[in-house]
Amino acid sequence: MITPGQDIATGLPHPFYVDADGVNRPPGPEKHPHYARFAASGSGVVPIVRQVGGELVPALLICRYADVREVLRRQDVFSRAAAAHADQIDVAGTMLGMDGPEHARVRGTVKDSFTKRAVADLHTTVRAAAEARLAELIAGGHPADLVRDFAIPFTLDVVCDLLGLPEKDRLQFRRWGDMFLGAGDLSRDDAARSADEMGGYLWNQLDQRRGCPTDDLLTRIATAAATEPMDVQVKLPISLVVGGWETAASSIATFVHVLRTRPYEKDRTGWEYLLDHPEQVDSAVTELERLYSTSNGDEMPRRVMADVELPSGARLAEGDIVIPSHDAANRDPAVFPDPERMDFARDPNPHLSFGYGPHHCIGAHLGALEVRTAIALLLRELPGLRLAVPADQVSWKAGHAILGPPALPVTW
Repeated sequence: MITPGQDIATGLPHPFYVDADGVNRPPGPEKHPHYARFAASGSGVVPIVRQVGGELVPALLICRYADVREVLRRQDVFSRAAAAHADQIDVAGTMLGMDGPEHARVRGTVKDSFTKRAVADLHTTVRAAAEARLAELIAGGHPADLVRDFAIPFTLDVVCDLLGLPEKDRLQFRRWGDMFLGAGDLSRDDAARSADEMGGYLWNQLDQRRGCPTDDLLTRIATAAATEPMDVQVKLPISLVVGGWETAASSIATFVHVLRTRPYEKDRTGWEYLLDHPEQVDSAVTELERLYSTSNGDEMPRRVMADVELPSGARLAEGDIVIPSHDAANRDPAVFPDPERMDFARDPNPHLSFGYGPHHCIGAHLGALEVRTAIALLLRELPGLRLAVPADQVSWKAGHAILGPPALPVTW
């Protein structure tokens, strides 16, 4: 059995890792510099210490691809609900904090709106939303903030239109969402207060739909989840709104930063390469999702509910807190040859950035469509797009469930 405090085969100092934004993590879009080493060395299970509020919580970082998939697949053994004390974000009452039949029942109320087929029907709507917001950015002149002036309003439009939320309330939702998702200097009380305010607003919206149904996702939630507790009903659209816009918007900004600043082929950046190969945008986004995921996956602890052996042979004991690292798994050389190389033609590319199994991100298809649409549109309409400041002057979110730059100054 591997327990916190044991020396690890990598030979790195212990405890090595504190928080997802803690020691030894470089600023910017880059991930932990030793993820690939963790996945390839020793057991692939690394003892860590993470800070939750004012407490230090020992845990085990699961790094190998097969092991991470197993943890994500087995809700019966690896419980999100039972690991609430080790979570920096209060996910009680949300899909992220549920297991088993309860999770399946609540997820079932909205899953049909996010299938691959349902999202394909949104292609024209998503493209129109992106074009409208890009036209506003261009009309405002440059330099501009790609996050504030394009990525956030575009992705917020898409998810709020889907839910049926009034346009006048969307900026307030962004403020609530930032509080809900943030950590760092924000206390859990701040996040809880934000969730309460969003919850009260959404309860009123759901109540209106019950009295006067409309053709939107909030009406479907009001109808299909009517027997669920109040907090479950209101936290379901909260999860969809804050997760749906923040992840996609952060991915757009992060991927543009990477494409404009990282070499890809010879002396060309990824952006310059895609200008000549626009047919590879979809596969390029998939590879960027693997290497530069904006979902802080190392913030999703689980409690081991029974002694278990992972596919790698590592043994875990009942009561252990484990954190399956999709970022480490995405660098497992057993699955991704030369894992640190950015390869837009990588095939297959079964990355775990959207999770796996029962908790696979319900909005994965919609998020991918938004990001691919945005990157393709920016390449076509603003081929000269570039950072308006040196790359090292771009700030990056810390202590947040969704990573990425809060602002990205650009010119063209």
